[in-house]
Amino acid sequence: MMNLTRRILLQSLLASVALPALAQQGGVPAPTPFRFEDVVRRARELAAQPYEPMAAQLPEPLNRLSFDDYRDIRFRPEKALLASSGGSFRLQLFHLGFLYQRPVTVNILRDGVPTPIPYQKELFDYGHNKIDKPLPVNLGFAGFRLHYPLNNPKVFDEVIAFLGASYFRFLGADQKYGASARGLAINVEGGEAEEFPHFREFWIDMPKPDSDQATIYALLDSPSVAGAYRFVLYPSKETTLDVTATLFPRRTIPNVGLAPLTSMFFEGESERKRTDDFRPELHDSDGLLMQSGAGEWIWRPLRNPDQKTISSFSDKNPRGFGLMQRDRVFENYQDLETFYHKRPSYWVEPVGEWGEGRVELVEIPTPDETHDNIVAYWEPSRPLEAGQEVTVNYRLRALTNANGMHPGGKAINTFQSPARNSGSNSPSDPTHRRFLIDFAGGDLDYYLADPGQVQLIPTTSAGTITHTFVVPNEHTKGFRVAIDVKLEPGQSTDLRAFLRAGNKTLTETWTYPWSVE
Repeated sequence: MMNLTRRILLQSLLASVALPALAQQGGVPAPTPFRFEDVVRRARELAAQPYEPMAAQLPEPLNRLSFDDYRDIRFRPEKALLASSGGSFRLQLFHLGFLYQRPVTVNILRDGVPTPIPYQKELFDYGHNKIDKPLPVNLGFAGFRLHYPLNNPKVFDEVIAFLGASYFRFLGADQKYGASARGLAINVEGGEAEEFPHFREFWIDMPKPDSDQATIYALLDSPSVAGAYRFVLYPSKETTLDVTATLFPRRTIPNVGLAPLTSMFFEGESERKRTDDFRPELHDSDGLLMQSGAGEWIWRPLRNPDQKTISSFSDKNPRGFGLMQRDRVFENYQDLETFYHKRPSYWVEPVGEWGEGRVELVEIPTPDETHDNIVAYWEPSRPLEAGQEVTVNYRLRALTNANGMHPGGKAINTFQSPARNSGSNSPSDPTHRRFLIDFAGGDLDYYLADPGQVQLIPTTSAGTITHTFVVPNEHTKGFRVAIDVKLEPGQSTDLRAFLRAGNKTLTETWTYPWSVE
């Protein structure tokens, strides 16, 4: 972090105002405006140097704040920055403490001139916390958030927040925070310990008075890589974020995740309940949706497995992937506090060709709903090499109703139960399982008048499919299908299924893993 003093900061603040005026008078040449290329240059220079671990411990009492202590520290809304521009964005800062021990520098770009925001105690309400000694002006912050009149022209709602490592979250209208995005993921699969790159510095471009977009630059750092990021934010009903990342590996990185998404899945209709809770389902996302480079749409319901599992979907030049909250029915959650039915779906759209690789889904066991246990990202087939410069572009969208993403039918429910012979009361066979899927939407309601035209196309990578059926489901205006599968002990399989009428594919492809111990 920069070694700042109050005098240097005040000089910078004065210079950011005085230099443009002097330039107009012919006294001083106008400074070159700060651009994304400057962040790229800094990242390149940073990668050429040894990685610097986290700075010294935070001063007392910030180094020992509990969760409740930290939650009691709030930014004062009346102190929000960017208001002087007359635009529609407001900037608030997050205080250091609790889990957030690594300081970051936050700059404002005024007419292309960067000015670091000095720490000031007056920016925060500390609640019951007692801060007796003055804290240094170069203390830094844990992160920041932008506010925008997202739901009401008279109210500034939080629209995006950067807090912790390279994590960030953003919202569309009438959405509640759930899933998160990250700048980069390294070694999520296992083997070596996972590495968490962090954003060490930000630059927020002062939006123009009539602007409905905001531009944010960020400098990323970790033992393995340095990187420059540009985020262009477009707040709306379904907010969009255009991302450019230029990466400079310090060493060869065999397991890197681009455009990583993180979420929580504790339980849903596809799994037996794990807890005595009045709420039927508990999850921020309920499935991974993908569109392959060939155009196939694939739906993979999420799980809370007994052990960490990794599912890979090989592809070339993917068209998109995302962690989706497809179930929007309040009655399926019955939660008046967390509003799971309003959690956004995050959808990644690659810009340009990403080549060969795979979408990877990592599912980690969690004992409750407080842990993010789901990760999805794109992993290139080739590792990032030391000394290489890699640039990726993609668009992130925060979606509420994603039913229109493709015209086919969707897998809206997944259930499973023991597979039994009709009328049998014998104990269930753990090697024989029934999977039931409700497909709805698209043209499926058209075929309800003649359901015999609809065919189920199931496949399994191991074991035997012993029985299937397709029946109309008037309640969903679609069809319910069943697939009975038998495996040998120790086997695992990946099931796939879709509906077809003649040569016409009617639905996305549903896929699901199952194993027998």
